[in-house]
Amino acid sequence: MAPVQKDIHSEMEAQIKDIVQDLFKIMVVTSHYDISGRPSKEVLSNSLKTLSTSLQTLHSTATDPTQILPSVPPELVKYVEGGRNPDIYTREFVELVRRGNQLMRGKMHAFGTFRDILAEQMAGAMPELKNDVDRVLEETRIGNSASGGPQSGSGAAGSGGAGDADGA
Repeated sequence: MAPVQKDIHSEMEAQIKDIVQDLFKIMVVTSHYDISGRPSKEVLSNSLKTLSTSLQTLHSTATDPTQILPSVPPELVKYVEGGRNPDIYTREFVELVRRGNQLMRGKMHAFGTFRDILAEQMAGAMPELKNDVDRVLEETRIGNSASGGPQSGSGAAGSGGAGDADGA
């Protein structure tokens, strides 16, 4: 089993909070900096070293190839940088996907209908292929189209073939 990865998001959030805290400490030290005072120089020097270490840690975490960071689409970043609401981006994206799904569903339905009509015509024109046509119909049915497609398709192909066989 693979080792359990720690939550990278929480780790990076803590590192960023540490960096903000280090920057705040540097701001306080510089605002009260005493040129002649030895302790001020050491405190500022230590604060800068701590900030440098924190930044290096964050950089190494962010560039670690074993860590999987959440990816944000560049379009969403541009959207937010432009001052727009990310919820609007999400809504537009979902609408686009919904339209694409409807288009694909329509194509699948059209091809299913074409398949059923072709099977009916082939079974009627060439009764000797009826078993093969029925086998192809059963193997090419999709679960979603089984509610409407098989009843009309297999009934039409079956009745057309059976009618021809009975009539012959």
